[in-house]
Amino acid sequence: MKSEKLEKLEKKLKVNFKNKNLLKKALVHRSFLNEIRGKNLESNERLEFLGDAVLEFWATEQLFRRFPVLAEGKLTNIRAAIVCTESLAESAQKLNLGQHLLLGKGEDKNGGRENHSLLADTFEAVLGAIYLDGGWQTAAEFLGRELSKKLLLLGKTGDIKDAKTKLQELVQATKRITPSYKIVNEEGPDHAKVFTSAVYFNKDKITNGKGQSKQEAEEKAAQKALTLVKNRI
Repeated sequence: MKSEKLEKLEKKLKVNFKNKNLLKKALVHRSFLNEIRGKNLESNERLEFLGDAVLEFWATEQLFRRFPVLAEGKLTNIRAAIVCTESLAESAQKLNLGQHLLLGKGEDKNGGRENHSLLADTFEAVLGAIYLDGGWQTAAEFLGRELSKKLLLLGKTGDIKDAKTKLQELVQATKRITPSYKIVNEEGPDHAKVFTSAVYFNKDKITNGKGQSKQEAEEKAAQKALTLVKNRI
């Protein structure tokens, strides 16, 4: 990626990277690697993993500090609405991240630059790169610019439907069926179990979600299913 293009993205992000390679790596989708075999590159998936954790903690801390009277259940629902695929994809689009992605030709042809799930993953990868390059303060300032307005608005209204409720309403309205959930896997020790839940439309398995509780796994599955259903409508 040309340095001028990276500089343009840095200005959009309002972050000046000390290590430009971190930002480059955050923009490499795994489909791109299949077309440049032999080059020493890796995808943005590890940075996405890190960015997901940074985002979760930032949203949790912000909600805890700003809304001291909200109950845990509402805080959880608001956080889910902030960090969900649709929310992050919207922020990624505002930052034009899709135009900077390094994609394989097939992924690009199939609309990868507009794919909400891919855009949300890229937002998290860029956040992971920002955190590694500039530390917590820089990452928190970036998230504050991109997500604080949404967080404050959701916190003040307090009327947030979780992904399972949204999915049920959407699927009942469009397909006249009710989604169902099943825990299909458990792994890890008792004190740190990870559950995998599948969501079904009738007998058709739609997608999976993972979480540290059965409820969280079902919610993550519902979030992913919501994106899939909306993309098909």
